[in-house]
This record gives sequence, C-alpha cells and structure tokens, in this order.
Amino acid sequence: MQQKVLIIEDSVSSISLLKKLVEMAQLEPVLATTLTAAKHLFMHSEPEDYLCAIVDYDLPDAIHGEAIDFAVQSYLPTIVTTARLDEDIRKSVLSRDVVDYIPKENAQMFDYLMRLLGRLEKNKTIGVLVINTKRAERNAIAALLRRHNFITYECATAADAETILDKHSHIKLVFVDSEIQDKPATLFISWLRKQYAKEDLAIIGLASDRNNLLSARFIKSGANDFVRKPYHLEEFLCRVNQNIELIENVETIRRTANTDYLTGLPNRRHFFYTVNKMQRNQPAQQALALLDLDFFKSINDTHGHDAGDEVLRVVAKRLGVICSDVIIARFGGEEFCVYLPDFTPEEAIQRLQHICRKIAEKPVLFEQTSIPVTVSIGLTTQNDHNIQSMLTTADKLLYQAKHNGRNRVVHD
Repeated sequence: MQQKVLIIEDSVSSISLLKKLVEMAQLEPVLATTLTAAKHLFMHSEPEDYLCAIVDYDLPDAIHGEAIDFAVQSYLPTIVTTARLDEDIRKSVLSRDVVDYIPKENAQMFDYLMRLLGRLEKNKTIGVLVINTKRAERNAIAALLRRHNFITYECATAADAETILDKHSHIKLVFVDSEIQDKPATLFISWLRKQYAKEDLAIIGLASDRNNLLSARFIKSGANDFVRKPYHLEEFLCRVNQNIELIENVETIRRTANTDYLTGLPNRRHFFYTVNKMQRNQPAQQALALLDLDFFKSINDTHGHDAGDEVLRVVAKRLGVICSDVIIARFGGEEFCVYLPDFTPEEAIQRLQHICRKIAEKPVLFEQTSIPVTVSIGLTTQNDHNIQSMLTTADKLLYQAKHNGRNRVVHD
C-alpha cells in the first residue's frame, strides 16, 4: 500500500511544491492548512499509514510550533519547514523530537527534502549499532536515529558488539565511543576493520576530543568518520546520512558491475567470485550445470533480436524462481550456469530435469506470437573443487545433450 505524507502548511505556493515533491517520491500527500484540520484528518488514521509529516512552524492556529507537537505526539517522524529562521525559532524546533528542519528561503533545501523522504523509507531496513558505556548517552543517540527510521541496537562492550554484528547482517553503521569497557576503542576499531570492509560497514568514532589527537587515531585505525561530544545535532545527522549513502553508492556500483544488464541475473564475473568464495568451505557435495537455449539463432533470425531478448528475459525470470536457493548466472549469449552446493547427485539431476521441463512447457509470448523454447543441459556431479574443471566437464556434457537431440539433461 502506498504510504502517506501528512502536509500541514498554509502557504499556497509551498503546498503546491510540497505536493509535487511527495508525489515524485511515489507517496500520497494528505493536505491540511491548519492544525485543527490536521487533527480532523488524522483522527481516523494510524501512524503506520504515514511515512512522515511535513509541518510548517507558523500556522494560523498554531503560531509557536504547536502543530509540530501534534505530529510528534502522533508518532509521526516530523520534518519542519519555516519561512523565517532566527536563533530562537531554531532552538524551539530542535528542542522537539523532529527529524530535521528546512528553511523555505533556500531552493536547494527542497532538493534536500526530496532526499530526506527517500532516506526515511530506505532507513527502515538499515541497522545502526551504538557502543557506549554510558546508558544515557547511547539511549539518546539511539532515540535520535530512530526518529530517522533506523533500526537501532545498543551495547556497552566490544564483546557484545561482536555478537550483535554476527547476528544482524543489516547493520551498516557502528558508533564506537572512546570509553568502551573491555577493549581500547582504537584496537576494537582496527579489529572491526579487518572483519568488515569500509564499503560494507561504516564506523564513526565518538569522543570528547579537544586536542584533535584522538580523532586522527580513530581514523588511522579504520574509522570512516569522527564526531566530537557534545555533538551538534545537524552535523551529527549529516555525517550519518553521508556515511550510509556512501555504502549505498558502492552497493549500487557493485550491483551494476555484477549484474547482467538484459536479464537482471548475476553475470559471469559475479558467479566466479561467489562460487570460489563458497568453495573455500569445501562443500561435501556439489554439482554444476551449463544450460544453453536450443535454436536461439533461429529465434533471432525468424522473429528478430527484440524477440530474442524477450526470450532471454523470460527464461532468466523462470530460472531465477526455480533456482532461488542456488547460484545462477547468465554466462553470455544464450548460455546460463547453475551451481548447486550441498546437493547430492540425485537431487541435482532431479532439479535440472525439473528446469528442463519448466522451460519447455510454456512458450514465450512476444507481440502476439508464441515462441517455443527448450533448453539443453550438461550437468556434472563430480565433486571437484576446481571450478574450471567442473565447467569443462559440464561443457562436454552440454555438447552431448545438443548432439543427442536437445531439450534434455545429460549428466556424468
């Protein structure tokens, strides 16, 4: 279900702009021009229906930010907009549990709002761990992060942090205070960095560092960033977002580099990286299969390359569903590869025969034309820890499948 954004704003121009921004973020704007109207609209709603609220500080019936209090007390992550921002208003806004505030005077700030809406949605799946011996400090940091929809974890020791990180792979950011109990903070950061690359886990050091020496030691030990206590709220949040966005950007680059552009399946490069990594554990049993679409050149020649591309996409989608528990990749052209770790020979043969039947039983529909599709498969179940050797064997068996009439599985 499409999530909503409650907009409490009395300026016609601001309402128009905010409505467009919310719709561009593929969210549903719910508009109120006064605090009274907002209360009426929200009366029959649940907080879970809303991603957040965007609230003007100064409204006709709420001139001192009372609408902000309503949104916060309604358990809505609240973004505040204001036409004027003197120091008193700024302090008044930040004294409340808001996500952030945005002065209307700066056009760039609306671009920031767009990114903030996207962040609030993405943060729902991102974990942040706060390691600090002082319960009040770590609780305050965790509460601030939860305003931004992060999933938070807290602990006081390095040992507890290791356990939490092992258990929760969605943790992307760790705050390490300089006074953790059971290990010097710089040594723990150094250990963390050996376990997790910078592009997988961001580490931010925390300390009351007045002479700048500790910040340098943290960063040299492997931290991505450093925040001095007492921290400035806006700087703190900017550093959090920058470090999370850096990890996401790297993930996007990785995904692009490791994904076949046409089918969306992993590509040959990612296949070798993943399988070689898995083979370090030396699975007791394994199998590998090469799959090749039959008469694919004829499909291209008869129906055109667009039809050929559609056949590849449809087959890849079917393979992705059937092989969701194993490793699959498009190797190039009309060839796919499946790696089945911890499969007995019987299980592997059964799975590949199932694939062969599923591909053949339903033609691909392209522009009202039904295109029959079959696949030939070479499967090796020889437990050779040399992946290249297994590929060579599977390729020979695939050739036999083609020679024996296609649309079949040949195994050793």
